[in-house]
Amino acid sequence: MNNVSNPKVIVPNGIELNDKDYINSMLSSLKCLVKNYVIALTEASNEHLFEIYSIMLNQLLHMQRETYEVMFRKGWYVLEKCDNNKITAKFNTLTDELNSLNTN
Repeated sequence: MNNVSNPKVIVPNGIELNDKDYINSMLSSLKCLVKNYVIALTEASNEHLFEIYSIMLNQLLHMQRETYEVMFRKGWYVLEKCDNNKITAKFNTLTDELNSLNTN
């Protein structure tokens, strides 16, 4: 088996929204908010505003992580196992790219 998951909590099918739909929407919204706060942080010219955005970003990141954790515990988020060869190959590729950047 190449997946890492928990037993799936069954939700009703049909046109009506269920708990999985709501939390999935919430996770998507949190991901969007995090991306937008990162942009706002890079654009903030005022130090006080930058600090406020930093605090808010950190809170959003925690909410996003908690939401993901709930989905994973309920079996609504499945991870794929990656074999060591793929990990080693990716590591080598990124190391080579880093080394080429450092030599230029």
